[in-house]
Amino acid sequence: MGDSRERARRVLAAAGLRPDALSEVRPLAGGTYNTVEEILLSDGTRYVLKVPPPPTVPGLRHERRLLVAEAGFCAGAERARVPAPRAVFLAPDDPEPYLLLTACPGVPWPEAAPADEERGALRRELGRQVARLHQVTGTAFGYPSGALGPLAPDWRTAFTAMTDAVLADARDHRPWLPRPVDEAAALFRAAAPALDAVTVPVLVHFDLWPGNILVDRPAGGPARIGGLIDGERMFWGDPVADFVSPALLDDIRRDDAFLAGYAEEDGPAVLDEAARLRLALYRAYLDLIMLTETVPRAVGAEDARRVREWVGPHLEATLDEIAEATGCASKFTS
Repeated sequence: MGDSRERARRVLAAAGLRPDALSEVRPLAGGTYNTVEEILLSDGTRYVLKVPPPPTVPGLRHERRLLVAEAGFCAGAERARVPAPRAVFLAPDDPEPYLLLTACPGVPWPEAAPADEERGALRRELGRQVARLHQVTGTAFGYPSGALGPLAPDWRTAFTAMTDAVLADARDHRPWLPRPVDEAAALFRAAAPALDAVTVPVLVHFDLWPGNILVDRPAGGPARIGGLIDGERMFWGDPVADFVSPALLDDIRRDDAFLAGYAEEDGPAVLDEAARLRLALYRAYLDLIMLTETVPRAVGAEDARRVREWVGPHLEATLDEIAEATGCASKFTS
């Protein structure tokens, strides 16, 4: 599509907007996969444009057609009355695919740095919003992008396809892992029967780390969540899976404010003993993604070391938890 301004004008025209109203195009930081730009119009309207890398660029198996999943998340969030971007125009089959989104107010949570009472109120609001997302249900399980094939009729089949894909990625890219890939694969298989408890596919964002939560501080009013962004990793699945990234490398059970907000909106996930093993499976899945993606992303030695030191111990402890729960601990420690 040429340079950013030319691309922005073409996207605006395709979306039925005035290309001559383009005022400025700004790169946005924080994206780890797509190229992300802010498009500003002369009347002050802001849009966000996402463009994935060319198909020749190495990536993980589930990352194909992520824009389709993000557009689906936006539609679900709108149904749930959750602040999030709205998909304006999706061109997944264009020679250079793209997604045009509305912009949400606010700045990422780490930049806003809420503290004390403000932080508690925002975590409670986040819990309410996640609960509303989980009231949006689908017809089958898995990634709506079709990256791993069609949606599955049951959660065990869908999540097994997801874990098989990231394990295959790990075998291909050979990242550093705290345990052998085959050991992780065996633990996923041993724990798979626990997934049968999930019978309703709900909208799961799965990437609600602080950078994807915008905090808006309107003049004269309290801070609020301006938007849940980057829904490209969404899938239809177990609501418990959305308790991983909001407490990244920690335990959501220590986040009383979030859980209180979730309960206020009658969120369907219950963190009982039966859900504990499933939660560990989803933590291990995300940890494997974070470690494996450092290779195709070519993040550099220093960044790879930081991810290894940050995620590695968490994955190892999580695999130990799965092994203990499934009775496999002696097999891997003997």
